[in-house]
Amino acid sequence: MAYKTCVSIAETTPAKVLSTLKKALQKSDYAEIRFDFLAPKDIPMALELTKKYNKQCVFTLRPKNQGGKFQGTEKERISILKLIAEYNPYFLDLEFSAANKDLIEYIKKTKTQILVSWHDFHGTPSVATLSQKYQKMKKVSKNIKLVTTAKSIKDTASVLSLYKKQGSGLIAFAMGDYGRISRILCLHLGAPYTYVSLGKPVAPGQFSLDEIKSLQSLQK
Repeated sequence: MAYKTCVSIAETTPAKVLSTLKKALQKSDYAEIRFDFLAPKDIPMALELTKKYNKQCVFTLRPKNQGGKFQGTEKERISILKLIAEYNPYFLDLEFSAANKDLIEYIKKTKTQILVSWHDFHGTPSVATLSQKYQKMKKVSKNIKLVTTAKSIKDTASVLSLYKKQGSGLIAFAMGDYGRISRILCLHLGAPYTYVSLGKPVAPGQFSLDEIKSLQSLQK
């Protein structure tokens, strides 16, 4: 099978975002632009510079309490989320905790697809708890990103078990060394793509694009 990839871009200037994005899309199907790595004042310029590539981009503005870099208020973040939704990326990553009715309705009016996301940076809940979380997230969007931290192989299996019940659109895997293999197995179970880096990992256990391409070549 072809491994579809999404390169995470975590640059600190609009020019670097554009340069890295062009490089990423030469080899990758998609790219995730982590707008939280930019100063808020630079986000409008980055949006303008990259807009011709938006249909291949996932836009993310992760707050600090969710493992991101954005340090402004939640009111400021929601204002920026509304702005980036208007640029119609492939997906707008929206944390489940921030998915209130008004914001969801605003994003839907822009015709932008929501990728509703939830991360556990400390561990992996039980299969029952994960299933309940998945069902709640499904009410926000059919496109779901559910990520935990694996401290054992069992944790990894728990996350991947979600694929037994899901429709299309689920991206579920585990971070960390124990979860690393789940970043590949999720593709075989139905994930539309897996997140990779161009070099240094943006998240624990993340493969580089070249590593994924090397693994894919072994299947030929």
